[in-house]
Amino acid sequence: MAVITDQMLRAANDSDWDRLAELEKQCALHVRQLKDNEPQPLAGPQRVKKVDAIRRMLAADRQIRDLSTPWMARLSALINNTSTERRVARAYGI
Repeated sequence: MAVITDQMLRAANDSDWDRLAELEKQCALHVRQLKDNEPQPLAGPQRVKKVDAIRRMLAADRQIRDLSTPWMARLSALINNTSTERRVARAYGI
């Protein structure tokens, strides 16, 4: 999952939103697979490695949200503007 999360961050940095969406689907599939398996207790270096990977994924997720939030706001404004244009056109028979 850490590899996919890194790829997601690269896609967000490149503003490649289609690629990001595809990677999100892959990530969701991995999450489902992890949930389906019995958790294995980890100790020592394995536990440290897992904690580090989780921290990196959470940091990447935060960065992805920071990058995607402005894009989502622009998209929302565009959709709202288009909806407003349609309502005005219908109201005035244009």
